[in-house]
Amino acid sequence: MILVLGSGESGVGSALLAKSKGLPVFVSDSSLIKKVYKELLIKNEINFEEKGHLHATTLDIDYVIKSPGIPDSSEIVQQLINKNIQVISEIEFAYKFINAKIIGVTGSNGKTTTSSLIYEILINAEFDVDIAGNIGTSFATKINDKQKKNYVLELSSFQLDGIVKFNPHIAVMTSLSPDHLDRYEDNYENYINSKFNIIKNQTAADYFIYDSEDLQIIKFIKNNSEKIKSTLLPFSISKTHESVTYIEDKNIISIINKKKLIMPTNNFPLIGTHNLKNAMAATTVANLLKIRKDTIRKSLEHFQAVEHRLEHVLKINKVNYINDSKATNVNAAYYALDSMESSTVWIVGGIDKGNKYEELFSLVNEKVKAIICLGKDNKKIIENFENLVEYITEVKTMSEAVKEAYAIAKSNDSVLLSPACASFDLFKNYEDRGRQFKAEVRKL
Repeated sequence: MILVLGSGESGVGSALLAKSKGLPVFVSDSSLIKKVYKELLIKNEINFEEKGHLHATTLDIDYVIKSPGIPDSSEIVQQLINKNIQVISEIEFAYKFINAKIIGVTGSNGKTTTSSLIYEILINAEFDVDIAGNIGTSFATKINDKQKKNYVLELSSFQLDGIVKFNPHIAVMTSLSPDHLDRYEDNYENYINSKFNIIKNQTAADYFIYDSEDLQIIKFIKNNSEKIKSTLLPFSISKTHESVTYIEDKNIISIINKKKLIMPTNNFPLIGTHNLKNAMAATTVANLLKIRKDTIRKSLEHFQAVEHRLEHVLKINKVNYINDSKATNVNAAYYALDSMESSTVWIVGGIDKGNKYEELFSLVNEKVKAIICLGKDNKKIIENFENLVEYITEVKTMSEAVKEAYAIAKSNDSVLLSPACASFDLFKNYEDRGRQFKAEVRKL
């Protein structure tokens, strides 16, 4: 019997895949199961329980598929681990049933944009490809519907925690910065180790693409060089003797296996150094796959920003309103603030995940004219920033936040929602937060 813990996108996707393969499966959730997922389970005759794990603890379980939102420290997971029952992720489970080339993308920030860019390039190059993982539909659901020859997977640390044999042919790591430390015993090293699970099963036939200007990535590679088997393909803004992809004269240069690509950046629609690096990572993948330069260029130049990531909403009275709700950590907010070219009203706040705000001080001092704190507990934000800006205030709803920003912002200013925090205190998720922001802006 397979036990699936959690009845969200990945959990139900795993259950449906197990059922289609003729495997006995049971779904258990500590909360109420959403109507849409419950209907799917009933339709496919999959047994389940909700509002507790009473039956889950009595079953004869072969292994457990754990949804990424459930921490290893939870009581039910600890009970199962203590019984020596293997606990894996949906990514690991789905991987058992495919024979496809996988491009796995992880990182503290930039993984959604980079995954989307790679997928866009491969689609335009007419690859048989799909995208899944931490972005939209689960991997299990995708392969259960129709298998492809290639998959681009966005992978969170939580998904990578539960892998055993999963091995992407091409692994991409965009960046590392402290995030989700509440899930990692407030230990940054634990989080980093989880991220690097993406390459733990790679062989000499595989590739690892990474930002060689990220100090934490370089430190890990240096300290674990004997364990890393894959071919290293670093990218960087500044050209080094190691970089296979770099910037020179406002061009992306990528040289792999003597194939040289020169990609002008003048017409890239995405702003900020971080997005330039995302484009470099995607270009490196494309060059490795021998995709034509013209296809890569057109894909990058026509790419639209990912929803909730530095997404331009409207310009009202010469004020730009920017939705960066996906910035759920300090490093993501850093990239957003760094990309601002005008005086900024910054909407920030939510559930703090062990944030350390010091790295934002210089940017806030330089670019932020006012701060609007949107969260149930804003004490830490106020303590860190009240002496750096002329105006700081607290609100409890998105409507209040947008109206306050409208009153403060002047011609040529920007209003930036970049919370640096999780959303679950006031919103369903970061998507809900971003969509509420856009809805309120459109009411102005």
